[in-house]
Amino acid sequence: MPALTPDTIRTLTETLADLTDYLRENPDPAEALALVEPLLDEYTGLPVQFADTLRALARAVQENPDTPRSPQGDLLITELRTAAWELTDQHTLHYVLDDLRDLYGSSPASEQESRPCR
Repeated sequence: MPALTPDTIRTLTETLADLTDYLRENPDPAEALALVEPLLDEYTGLPVQFADTLRALARAVQENPDTPRSPQGDLLITELRTAAWELTDQHTLHYVLDDLRDLYGSSPASEQESRPCR
C-alpha cells in the first residue's frame, strides 16, 4: 500500500467535493445513483469506512504511550467512539439507494413506457 499523506486524503475530499458540485447540476438520476452507490455500500461505503477510521484513531491515541492521561483525553476518545457508532448507524443509507432506484424505475413515464400498446 502506498504511504498515506495529508495530500492523498485532501485529494479524496476534493473528489467528494467535485461529486457534490456535479450532483448540484441536476444530472440524470440513474447516473447520479450510480456515482453515489459506492459511497453508500452497506459494507464498504463511507459511513462504515469513516466509522472504522474514527475507531482506529481513538485506539491509536489511547494506546500511544505519549498520550497524556486525563479526563479530557478520555472524553475526547469517547467522543470519537460515539461519533463512530453514529456513523455506523448510517450504513442503512444503502437501502435509500434501493428505494430511490425503485422510485425512479416506477416513475409515471417508465410505467407508460412499459405498458403494451393497444
